[in-house]
Amino acid sequence: MGFEKEASSSSYVMPPFPREDTPLVSKSPKLSSQFKTFANLVNSIIGAGVLGLPYAFKKTGWAFGLLMLFSVAILSYYCMMLLVHTRRKLESITGFAKIKSFGDLGFAICGPIGRFSVDTMIVLSQAGFCVSYLIFIGNTLAHLLTTNGILGLAPKTLYIWVCFPFQLGLNSIPTLTHLAPLSLFADVVDMGAMGVVMVEDVSIFLKHRPALVAFGGFSVFFYGLGVAVYAFEGIGTVLPLESEAKNKEKFGKVLALSMTFISLIFGGFGALGYFAFGEETKDIITTNLGQGLISILVQLGLCINLFFTFPLMMNPVIEVVERRFWDSRYCLWLRWVVVLVASLVALSVPNFADFLSLVGSSVCVILGFVLPAMFHLMVFKEELSWKGMGLDGTIVILGFVIAVSGTWSSLVEIITPKA
Repeated sequence: MGFEKEASSSSYVMPPFPREDTPLVSKSPKLSSQFKTFANLVNSIIGAGVLGLPYAFKKTGWAFGLLMLFSVAILSYYCMMLLVHTRRKLESITGFAKIKSFGDLGFAICGPIGRFSVDTMIVLSQAGFCVSYLIFIGNTLAHLLTTNGILGLAPKTLYIWVCFPFQLGLNSIPTLTHLAPLSLFADVVDMGAMGVVMVEDVSIFLKHRPALVAFGGFSVFFYGLGVAVYAFEGIGTVLPLESEAKNKEKFGKVLALSMTFISLIFGGFGALGYFAFGEETKDIITTNLGQGLISILVQLGLCINLFFTFPLMMNPVIEVVERRFWDSRYCLWLRWVVVLVASLVALSVPNFADFLSLVGSSVCVILGFVLPAMFHLMVFKEELSWKGMGLDGTIVILGFVIAVSGTWSSLVEIITPKA
């Protein structure tokens, strides 16, 4: 799972639209084959959110959870393709390929306010991913290293503060290019970890066969939806990957295949995790595993990967903050403030899956559903039928409803004491 994915979704400083004297020929980057595009799409979407799916299935019921997961996958695919069609339409009007990212698209359609909207959602989502990493690391290490804490600090708090100075150093690096190879290591270890967990789940289920719930009721609908949306978040990488695809006509099919593959992985991982532990399923499924050597290595591997992925994921946030407040110049103290804020938020949120739901319900819904449908409607308003306009409008309205209701539901879960 390439956790570096969202970093490519940050907004570039979009150059002005070309004039008559703009050169028609420029040096083009090497284009990607269909297989490489497929692999990049899978890497860009599969992330830490999958670890919270079994707990979400416990809340929603396994059947309701699967239905919700596959529905979110279909809607995510549709909205990703809306972005692609919108970009192609604008480029066909200007005749030049200048829209490289989600932020560029927002700028092309709505000017500075469009870029600001996308920037804001990307900053919040990226920062949310980084916070979830710290929560995972703190909770996992507290589970593995059963200490009583030091200086009155709870174990989770202690481990997050231990990470803090190292993250200050990593995020102080002006360029993170040399950290990128760690993403390949993360892919191998994380996919391996998922495989180990799923095999272990099957073994435990066959031994214990706990009582299971198929439908958890409508009261947990928005909670489960938030986790599912978070798990599929990756829309910011779609435009860069489509622009680099060698065969752009088949990009839609490759994207559909990728989403199908990811949906099956997510559905199997979430369902098997819940099947194995039933009502004992914890917010981070790996903490349900025993203290065996393989289990410990899997959890430590995930912690190490997320630790080194943190600066990669935080990089788009730092880019936007420095561009907005420091004229795109390097600013050490701004970087440290960003890391400090993320650490403080991680300290205040006790539950991993609850935070996933909060980020998914609020920021990811706006970024993944509302903005793509809104931009598509604005660009194609003169060509769409009433049915097409109604569909885009429905997604926008439904997205806002889910964002408000889901955010409230997730906040209630976070502040409600767990038994």
